[in-house]
This record gives sequence, structure tokens and C-alpha cells, in this order.
Amino acid sequence: MINFLHRLLNRALTSQPAAPHPLSSTRASASPVEPVAPRVLMIVHNPPVPSEGRRRLTEIFGWNDPERLARQYIADLEQASGGYVRYRIVERIDADWFPPKIDGFRYTGESYVAAWRSRRMHEPDRIDYVAQVKAFDLIGRYERGEFDEVWFFSFPYAGDYESTMVGRNAFWCNSPPVPETGHCSGRFVIMAFNYERDVDCMLENFGHRVESIMSRVFASHPLEQNLWALFTRYDKTHPGQAHCGNVHFAPNSERDYDWGNPRPVISYCDDWMTFPELPGRARWVDCREWGGGDMRLHHLWWLSHLPRVSGETFGVSNNWWSYVIDPNLVS
Repeated sequence: MINFLHRLLNRALTSQPAAPHPLSSTRASASPVEPVAPRVLMIVHNPPVPSEGRRRLTEIFGWNDPERLARQYIADLEQASGGYVRYRIVERIDADWFPPKIDGFRYTGESYVAAWRSRRMHEPDRIDYVAQVKAFDLIGRYERGEFDEVWFFSFPYAGDYESTMVGRNAFWCNSPPVPETGHCSGRFVIMAFNYERDVDCMLENFGHRVESIMSRVFASHPLEQNLWALFTRYDKTHPGQAHCGNVHFAPNSERDYDWGNPRPVISYCDDWMTFPELPGRARWVDCREWGGGDMRLHHLWWLSHLPRVSGETFGVSNNWWSYVIDPNLVS
């Protein structure tokens, strides 16, 4: 019998729906997984500016409250993961200063306000991650078991990556790993959020983290076993054989960020709600499935299709969220 996945991967240019066939008849009874509660160290760079009456940047420019953003982000990820991920902020640090750039430059309150208003920001726009790790003793705190990951909330052009990884054998996480941290006994992720933007952009950052980590998980798998490649198919690259697409491309997108495309396409996205059984249920979908162009709703839709059940398939956990939340599980 020809394997269902192998058949799909070799019929990429056809639009004929594949015949139903589960990955393994012994895995049809996969059960839900127990929820996890990752501990978060939240660090906020929102300094007061003396020349502006000591108002903070969020007050001066009307930007979002980091606390509200964090609450909504936590709620959204709990919803998207079916209750599996229940983040807890165990400590908040209000770091009332401007972190150094990679070349040693550091804004003052007055110089930042002037630069933002004139749109003449400092270049290179890269934060000194090594200095940040040292300033907050992040490796020491991690080694003492004080947190599982770090969230930085900062102003526009702070120079942070959307996500990055720290520690021994750290790997690409939508950015190069932080150098000079290989002495850490494990790995952890640093997320960075721009509080000028809303939670939709925070979910985008998380989505790219998912893409980086799951690409790594399946990197050594042959094509016929690369379930991540199957999950991320969209119609433009695989006509008639779309599944869930990726963060920038919905199943019917024709370009980056084209989440509002009304064009109907055939998609197997429903299959991922019964993983590890993929019965080959194709149907027509369009942007109404994921919010009609709303960025946040698309990302919630996409994340909600990530597998999160017990068992293994091709040596990979059927709970993909476990790798995304804990990079130490990735070989």
C-alpha cells in the first residue's frame, strides 16, 4: 500500500483530492496532552523622559500598555493551543533605561524622542544581546530555575530580534543565537515585543519562532516523512494541495501578508485537527476561514492547527507545541 503522505508529496501539481488513509491505524486514539505553565521573566524598557515631565515613552506617544499586551498574548496562546500553553509571568522588571546598541551607542530620553519625531533613528539598529544577557544575569537566573523564557517589551527601533535563542547548542530562532552563551547548561528563548504595535504582531513573532523550531525538528527527515513541509503547503507553491500555509502565506495567499485574499482554493487544513490521522479531507477555503484579512485572527487560526496530542510519528512528538515551548527537547 502506498503511504498517504508519500502519495501527497508526489502529487503536488494535481488538484485531485487524495484518498483517505491514516498515518497509522494504531494512533487514531491519540489523547490530549497535559497543559504546561512556562514561567516568564518580563523585562520592560519604557523609561521616563525628564524633558517630557518624566512621562514614559508609552504616555508620550500613546503606545500600548505592555501589561495589557502581555495579558492578551497569554490568553491568545492559551486559546490557540487548546489550553496546552498557560504562560505565567513570575517576575516583571521595569528597566528604566535605554539598552546599548551593538556599537555601544545608547539613547537618552531626549535623544530618542527627537530621533523618533524626526524619523532619524540610530544605525546600526541592533541591540547588544550579550550586554543584555549580562545586565540581567539571564544565564544565572535560568540556571537557578527562575524562569523558562524571557520577554522584552521595548520601544520602536530598540534593535531587538523578534525572537532569539540563548545557551548551549542554541540554534536559529528567526535570528542567530546569542553569542558567548554556550556555557549555559540549557537553551531558552528571548522574545522581543514592540509596544508601539499590538498583539497581532506579537503572535507573528511567535509564529516565526514556531517556523524556525519546527523546521529544525524535521530538518533530517526525508521528504516523505517531513510533516512540517506538508503542514505549511499553500496553493501558490502546491496547486490543489494546500494545507495550512505559513505565517505570511495563508492557504490561498499569492504574496506575503495576503491574508485577505478571497480566492477559493482546495485545502487539507481540516486534516490537522485529527492528527496523527490525516484522512485526506479536501475542501474549498478562502479568507473567511481566518478572519478576512485580520492579522491576529489569521495567526490564531494557523496556530490552532498545530498538532497537540500524545504519541509519536516518524520519531517526532505528536505535540509540536512541546518543541516550540521548550527548545531543549529539540535534538
